[in-house]
Amino acid sequence: MRSTNAVAGAMLATLLGAAWLAPSPATAQQAAQVTYARDIAPILQRSCERCHRASSLAPMSLQSYQEARRWASRIKERTQLRDQSGVMPPWFVERDVGIQHFANDEALSEHEIGLIAAWADSGAPEGNRADLPAPLVWPSSPSWDIGEPDLVVDLPSFTMEANAPDWWGVIDRAATGLTEDRHVAAMQVLEISDAEGGMGGKFIFHHAILTSTVPGGRGGGPFWPVHEVGRNAQHFDPEASPLLRAGSAFFISSAHMHSNDVTTTAHLRLGFKFHPRGYQPSKSELMLTFGNGEIDLAPMRKGQEIHLYHTLEQNMKVTSFEPHMHASGVRMCFEAIWAGRTETLNCVGYDHDWVKVYSYDPDHAPLLPAGTLVHMIAYFDTTEDNENVVDPRNWQGLGHRSIDNMAITFLPGITLTDEEFAAEIARRRQVHGLAEGEAMLGCPLCGYATVPAVQQ
Repeated sequence: MRSTNAVAGAMLATLLGAAWLAPSPATAQQAAQVTYARDIAPILQRSCERCHRASSLAPMSLQSYQEARRWASRIKERTQLRDQSGVMPPWFVERDVGIQHFANDEALSEHEIGLIAAWADSGAPEGNRADLPAPLVWPSSPSWDIGEPDLVVDLPSFTMEANAPDWWGVIDRAATGLTEDRHVAAMQVLEISDAEGGMGGKFIFHHAILTSTVPGGRGGGPFWPVHEVGRNAQHFDPEASPLLRAGSAFFISSAHMHSNDVTTTAHLRLGFKFHPRGYQPSKSELMLTFGNGEIDLAPMRKGQEIHLYHTLEQNMKVTSFEPHMHASGVRMCFEAIWAGRTETLNCVGYDHDWVKVYSYDPDHAPLLPAGTLVHMIAYFDTTEDNENVVDPRNWQGLGHRSIDNMAITFLPGITLTDEEFAAEIARRRQVHGLAEGEAMLGCPLCGYATVPAVQQ
C-alpha cells in the first residue's frame, strides 16, 4: 500500500507535469499572433525538415502546412520534452547545469519552443501564405550535416531478417579510391536502408567500429569515430585532425546488428570533408575511452548509478563528449575533480535511438590540467516508464546485446604541453575578458594570469 507521502508526491508530480505542458500566460498572449507561414515554417525548415521529409529518417514529412498541421499537438509535445528521451530535435543537453556552448547545438531555443506551443494551442493557423519562406530543395537521399563531402565511401550491404536475434561480426572492406594523403576536418556516417518510408525506426546498425587499412592490407590507421544508431557528425579539432592515407580501405572490424520488424538491407555510407592541401596538425590528438564492466542493475528501479573514473596523465582540451549506454540508460553526467574542487561540466539525457556526440565550442571546451580526475555518472531506469526496456522484470548486467547494458564514455581531445596549456589559458582569458582570480567552468586554472606549475 502506498504511503501518504508517496501519494502526495505523485499528485505533485502530476500537477508539475501539467504545468510544464500548459502554455504560459506569455505563450497564451502570443497564441493569436503565431502563424505557420511566418513563425513555424522557418523553424521546421531549419531544425526538422532534414529528417522530416520524404525518403529521409522520420516517419512523417513536415514540409507543408497540411502535413505540419496534422501533427501540431505532437510537435508541441515532443519539443517540450527538453533533454528527455523522445525530444525533437534529438539533443539532450540539460540547460540548467554545466557548459552551454556547443559547436553542433541542435536544440530549439525557449522562444521557438514557446512559438510552437502557442501555434498548436491556437488551432495551428496557417496565416498569410505570402509570409512563407522559399521551400528548401533537398536531395532524394539522406543529406549531410558536414556539407557536400569531398569523399564518399559506401561499405558493403548487410541484410537482417525481421525479428532476428542480434548479430556480431566483421563486414568486408571497401576501397576509398583516395590517391593522395589528406587530413580529415569532419566525418559523418549515414545508414542507407531499403526499409519502406525511409529509415525512421528501421535502423539495423546498433554500432560499427570503423577501421582503415593502408595499401598491403595493414591496419594501424587513426581511431575513427564509432558509428552508433542515430549518431551525428564528428568535427575534428582543427589543430589535430586525423590523416587518411592514399589507397586506404575501410571495413567494419566489429559490427553489432539489431533487427526490426521487417527484413531490412542496409549499408553505411561514410562522408569526409578534408582540410586544404598543405594542412599540417600542430597538436597531438587523444581519444579517451573508458567504461565500467561491473554493471549490476536491479529490475524495476529508477535512478540506478554506475560511476566511471579516469585520471588525466597529460594536460588536455576536451573537444567533445559522447556517452554510450544501452536501452535502460537515461542520463550521463561529466564531472572534473582537481585540487579538491568538483565541477559538473555537463549532464545529458540519453536515448538509445539517438546516440549523440556533443562538440564543444572551441572557446568553452574543457581545458583540464594533468592530474584531473574525470568522473562520469551513468544513470539507468529499468522500470516500465522507460519505453526502451523490453521487460522491466529482468536483471541487467554487462553484455553486448541491446537488452544488456554498457556504461562507456568517449572523450576526444588534444594533448597540450605545459607551454601550450599556458598559452591556451592566456588566449581563453583574453577571449572572455577574465580578471585575475576569475575562473570559468571547465577551466580550473583560467583564474590565473600566470599559470602555476601543474602538480601531477
